[in-house]
Amino acid sequence: MDQIRQGWYSEMCELWPGQSFSLEVKEVLFHGKSEFQDVLIVQTTNHGRALILDGIIQCTEFDEFSYQEMISFLPLCAHKNPKNVLIVGGGDGGVAREVAKHPSVEQFVQVEIDAMVIEQSKKFLPFMAKGFESPKLTLIVGDGFEYMKNHQNKFDVIITDSSDPIGPAVNLFTENYFKLLKDALRPNGIICSQAGTLWSDLPHVKETIENCQKHFPVVKYAVSSVPSYPNGQIGYLVASLDETVNLTKPVHTFAKESVEELQLRYYNDKIHEAAFVLPNCFNKALWN
Repeated sequence: MDQIRQGWYSEMCELWPGQSFSLEVKEVLFHGKSEFQDVLIVQTTNHGRALILDGIIQCTEFDEFSYQEMISFLPLCAHKNPKNVLIVGGGDGGVAREVAKHPSVEQFVQVEIDAMVIEQSKKFLPFMAKGFESPKLTLIVGDGFEYMKNHQNKFDVIITDSSDPIGPAVNLFTENYFKLLKDALRPNGIICSQAGTLWSDLPHVKETIENCQKHFPVVKYAVSSVPSYPNGQIGYLVASLDETVNLTKPVHTFAKESVEELQLRYYNDKIHEAAFVLPNCFNKALWN
């Protein structure tokens, strides 16, 4: 709340020093402190409703679909038959909304540690939280680490929809976490994790990729445009246990009619392929 001044919310964080992103606030809809983090939901003038955790913007109604669709459909469309899916985090319900759309998904489990985020998203962010209404979903309030320790060799795809590496999400970028992901996957399983932005935190992105490479033979990094995130871009770490898979080529594609039916506003097969094309300087920094 102390970051709202003269009607503007300004996001300032040590992860992207020397810059700030501001949203004009019409109304504070909710503010509370859970056991894990500070939770703020505001109505903005131009970006609709926004969820802010520990001072960092997680999503805005204006552009959330880019992130939710990409973190979900990049792994789902790269896997031949993603029947069973696990979502770690994602308390706003946006990833659940997208996973439920994929025709191959038969059931999925979501493990979110913070009940307050779920409850308040259902109340104030129904455009995302409607994902919790899917009959395919089993929703668990708990620790994703502990859940995966007790559910090994179970999932075709695991999606980690985490906040940035501070607070309760800090452990979701470590080598130990990727080992847990590997053990919870079925053979040929695929993961996708929120992986930060190249422009602001390149060393962290590189470290996360290296942590993943210790347990996955195929690791790629993709990006999408999200204007309300730092530098207008977010990254996705996509990895597979199948050494032969080409993660940059979707095995599931959707005709124009299906795109409309699934209400995909950002993702398509061409976007999938293009998302893995990085500027020369970042290719050199990440892979050489």
